[in-house]
Amino acid sequence: MNEEDKEFEMLKAKRLAEMQKNLSMQNQSDEKPKEENEKPQLSLRDHVVNSLGYRGMEVLQNAEYQFPNESKIVIEKLGELISSGDINETLDGGKLLVLFRSVGLNIRMENKINVEKDGKFVSIADKFKKSNDGDE
Repeated sequence: MNEEDKEFEMLKAKRLAEMQKNLSMQNQSDEKPKEENEKPQLSLRDHVVNSLGYRGMEVLQNAEYQFPNESKIVIEKLGELISSGDINETLDGGKLLVLFRSVGLNIRMENKINVEKDGKFVSIADKFKKSNDGDE
């Protein structure tokens, strides 16, 4: 009888350990969905970046480099409008450039003109240099 009691106590202890393990696993799995549901809050700039289209990031970076304080204010207001749903379209580089210029920030963009020569695209400056060299 003494042996049976020991075996019974061991089985009880083993079952208790399994139950505690299952309970702790349940608690961990309950905590994970809460963390997954709580998406990290996007900053206002992130809202703007996510809605940028073709060449939008290039305009945004130039604006931040050339006018850091002023562009921060514009980006914050634009981010508020995007996050609230008032603006729900993609902002390409042209639209963003017009926006910055309409508030008085003349963002300078690098311009590059390529022309086709012998099936290859070369910059127009190289084209003029080569044509002037041939004239001499």
